[in-house]
Amino acid sequence: MKVAIIHYWLVGMRGGEKVIEALCEMYPQADIFTHVYVPEMVSDRIRQHRIIPTFINALPRAAKMYKAYLPLMPLALEQLDLRGYDLIISSESGPSKGIIPPPDALHVCYCHTPMRYIWNMYHDYRGSAGRLTRLTMPPLSHYLRVWDVTSAARVDSFVANSATVGRRIHRYYGADSVVIHPPVDTGAFSAAAASDLGDYYLMAGELVSYKRPDLAIRAFNEMKLKLLVIGGGEMLDEIRRLAGPTVTVAGPQPFDVLKQHYARCRALVFPGEEDFGMVPVEAMASGRPVIAYGRGGATETVADGVSGVFFAEQTVEAISSAVKRLAGLDIDSAGIVAHASQFGREQFFQKMRSHIDGLLANKTS
Repeated sequence: MKVAIIHYWLVGMRGGEKVIEALCEMYPQADIFTHVYVPEMVSDRIRQHRIIPTFINALPRAAKMYKAYLPLMPLALEQLDLRGYDLIISSESGPSKGIIPPPDALHVCYCHTPMRYIWNMYHDYRGSAGRLTRLTMPPLSHYLRVWDVTSAARVDSFVANSATVGRRIHRYYGADSVVIHPPVDTGAFSAAAASDLGDYYLMAGELVSYKRPDLAIRAFNEMKLKLLVIGGGEMLDEIRRLAGPTVTVAGPQPFDVLKQHYARCRALVFPGEEDFGMVPVEAMASGRPVIAYGRGGATETVADGVSGVFFAEQTVEAISSAVKRLAGLDIDSAGIVAHASQFGREQFFQKMRSHIDGLLANKTS
């Protein structure tokens, strides 16, 4: 069977790329198509595949400024020649599903979320943009929305990475979906002994505005509790300026360092609303509880009172109250690890294989 995987861009290893790695393991013969490809920024497993970039890859400074070429990406996708492929899997959160599939091919879209900058977070992105972007966003976003809805009809089956995303797919595309959570390598993490636990809380992940890292910084400044921040992103300098004496901003760190802090922290603080959110699952696989905003994917992975606690509003006061509530609970580390195991890689493989094999069987019967 000839398989094509379409991914929006390969410029780093975040949650979407972890899904691509798993799909590469499922389909070692697959070719990968993407808008922008920076080989040194992706894993060996992905690099082992034949990777075909669109014309976006050849445009000036595409490796860094790929999002500036968003209006051209629908055109780039429709230029891809996918004749001869039996199975096409698009990985969607930037434009990737809008290819023109051959008539006899099966097109499955694994949707991390419909493009958030033109749909559910449009007003957030526009509100924080510069003056020129605020002026150009309305007409460009309108054009992208029309194309995005039209291209949804080219998908045979949507797979949502969470029920939260499934509701967005139904709202914006009018389509049904199957929920299959993304693969988290839960076996790569281990819990620390009680004697090795630290006296600090942890916030990890990309430091961007919609994840609201500023709220956690302000809360821990006010509580005068220790917080370690691991991650890079556009807000790194701002977060460093905002951090008080009890907050340490370590910036990006190697995976082994992150693993150690997952296992040793008092709890992970997760102040943003995510589509799914692998970071809380990784922390729970390390036996540590999560203090999460009670919206989005975290509501499907964190069990309140069992593997963490929720706060209902994105405010400093709400985070502080949740920290105090967690401190009063007796949460079992082994129980947290057991809870996290349901989001492991094997569950992803089993569910994706079953879903895709069923679709292929129906197509040929």
